Amino acid sequence: MKLYKYIIVFLVINFGALAVGSWLMGNGPQSDWYNKLNKAPWTPSGWVFGVAWTTVMICFSVYMAYLYKALPNSKVITLFIIQLILNVIWNYLFFNQHYIGLGLTVILILTFIVAFFLFSFTNELKIKSILILPYFFWLYIATSLNAYIVLYN
Repeated sequence: MKLYKYIIVFLVINFGALAVGSWLMGNGPQSDWYNKLNKAPWTPSGWVFGVAWTTVMICFSVYMAYLYKALPNSKVITLFIIQLILNVIWNYLFFNQHYIGLGLTVILILTFIVAFFLFSFTNELKIKSILILPYFFWLYIATSLNAYIVLYN
């Protein structure tokens, strides 16, 4: 299969997961519950989240297309599915159920998996590994925001 077809497949899956995650969080960021929380002083404006996740998923989709083309094996797919589930379920746990501590655990595991992608497959992807950096850095920021909420609420 040609690379662009893999890119399309991963774009559809990743943006589909974002849509499911958004649906599962319900009114989330606009809810009274969220608005009353003590949030980190570095919490970005709402529009930043949309731009960030769009950028992250485009880069991650291209990264996954390159990775799967280079290593079409069950380890890569299993890790991808696990990160996908964790990414989606965080929205439900944090925004819908208000399980901020469990949400922090989930996002920490998700960050670890994305770091595993970054460091484990660099030999195969070389410079293309930079495509996963936006995901890793965004998760670092999101984890700090979640941790702040756990500590100060």
